[in-house]
Amino acid sequence: MKKPFEFTRWSLRISLFALLTAGLAILGLRLSIFDFQPALIGLAGTTLAGLLAIVLGLIGTLRAIKAKETRVVSTLSGSTLGFLVVAPVLMAIMAGAGAPRIHDITTDLTHPPEFVAIKALRTPAHNSLDRLEPENLAALQKAGYPDLAPLFIPRPSDQVFEQAVALVKKRGWEVAAVSAVNSRIEATDTTRIMGFKDDVIIRIQAAGNKTQVDMRSASRVGKGDLGMNAERIRLFLADLGK
Repeated sequence: MKKPFEFTRWSLRISLFALLTAGLAILGLRLSIFDFQPALIGLAGTTLAGLLAIVLGLIGTLRAIKAKETRVVSTLSGSTLGFLVVAPVLMAIMAGAGAPRIHDITTDLTHPPEFVAIKALRTPAHNSLDRLEPENLAALQKAGYPDLAPLFIPRPSDQVFEQAVALVKKRGWEVAAVSAVNSRIEATDTTRIMGFKDDVIIRIQAAGNKTQVDMRSASRVGKGDLGMNAERIRLFLADLGK
């Protein structure tokens, strides 16, 4: 086999290995075969392998072009597959670049909504809900997400509550508690690929002639969340306020 296609062959082998490893890491996490740390280590390894596959594939392609090979397109198979493995991880990292390393976000830093039903679903291995770590959590959130604040809606609170419940169900979140008496909704959102569980509480109360909506979103595992909890709050409140 000619030299360009030697690079192509190794590129394809490595990219297939990266794809298989990524699949096993995700499946193992979702099936609770192992904890999230080994899964993240596995994904880091697959990302490096994917990048290596891309480099080797491109070298093979460039050499094929230089040698005026007729099968240049076939040399892109490994680098293309490697890119498909690497892209989701890099996109997630880029989206969360600059996000503070915190995992519990709320619109009310003074009196954040308190989880009740969700506490029974968490184990000692999960992140605490006491908001005591890190010590400067509130300051970090203010600096990282200065736009987060309570939402005030010019509609009756009971109407807003019903709309919030409907919106939670529409999003496919797993409802843990709906209390019209306490105007509280608790639910869990499971991330699409990795299956990470983030718990959400929505508090609704009358505020003069408007309705005040506060929200809190907290990850069960991990020190940081790449900005996912803040974005979840933004999107939910934006839809609720329409």
